[in-house]
Amino acid sequence: MKLSALTKVAAIGGLAALTLTSCAANESGSTAPAESGSSSSLSGELVGAGASSQGSAQEAWVAGFQTANADVTVNYDPTGSGAGRETFQEGASSFAGSDRAFKAEEITAGPFASCAADTGIVEFPAYISPIALIFNVDGVDSLKLDAPTVAKIFSGSITKWNDPAIAAQNSGTTLPDLNITAVHRSDESGTTGNFTDYLAAAAPSDWTVGSIESWPTEFGGEGAQGTSGVVEAVSNGVGTIGYADASRAGELGTVEIKVGDEYVAYSPEAAAAIVDASPLEEGRTDHDLAIKLDRTSSADGVYPIVLVSYLVGCEEYADPANAEIVKEYFSYIVSEDGQKIAADAAGSAPISAELRAKVQPAIDAIS
Repeated sequence: MKLSALTKVAAIGGLAALTLTSCAANESGSTAPAESGSSSSLSGELVGAGASSQGSAQEAWVAGFQTANADVTVNYDPTGSGAGRETFQEGASSFAGSDRAFKAEEITAGPFASCAADTGIVEFPAYISPIALIFNVDGVDSLKLDAPTVAKIFSGSITKWNDPAIAAQNSGTTLPDLNITAVHRSDESGTTGNFTDYLAAAAPSDWTVGSIESWPTEFGGEGAQGTSGVVEAVSNGVGTIGYADASRAGELGTVEIKVGDEYVAYSPEAAAAIVDASPLEEGRTDHDLAIKLDRTSSADGVYPIVLVSYLVGCEEYADPANAEIVKEYFSYIVSEDGQKIAADAAGSAPISAELRAKVQPAIDAIS
């Protein structure tokens, strides 16, 4: 199933482009929440950076929030998860978007320059979406693949589209004798981390490098910067395949993934199902809500290659003015209205009421 609603939302190229979006949002109420008005006392500028997967959702969130808070400007730079975490740690942004939670050792090492000394961070899932395997093979719109085959394609072990391992799972589909070009993220990427986490869990014999955010150069393939770069490379190539947030799949061919004895197409519902079935990571603070995804679940209707993208802020900010805006912006994002606006714009899966009940106390703790 294509998430075609996303094609209506332009990709964000960087901070300058979003600044223009921020200004325009103050002039239009088309995406504002129903209860928005002009009585907000918030004012100031909020800067965030990070996951490009959140780009379309952030564009919608920025527009809705600024319409309700006319004296606030929000800028989000979709530089990628790794760059966003670094920017936040350096104090150049007040919040980060990241396609993975900070690791425990990263939190211990710090620093977090925007945060008050000796305080922790707040992080929680805010954007849930399947990661689609997108491909461009003339005459083929959909394929079925299991985890070992996917692992072999992206590690360079399978190099032809008519390879027996692909053909055996796609009876009735005419596959060309065409070289496969596997496209990967060239930047440090949480999307790569989520994709390889799935491969490491579901095909450990064929994917032996574990869950990684920086692509192994020995695997070859074609590197592309950011989500937009991967989509562009696959779209403009011949015999290409890549991985990207499913909101950006557009009209490209997509892959159904084998789960148990069935092949499951990506959908927001299938992505949400695996998140609700997965526990929180142990050893975290009360305000650090990292999820340990069960990538090998064989439950009905579960799509295992899912991206859970986080928002990250400070428990206590060095600048109290940042705390007030961050708290309100985060609360809007996880609200039913905020999640709906992201689903409409980006085809994401709204977080469940159960997850929201865990997240909101963490946001309320921001000071």
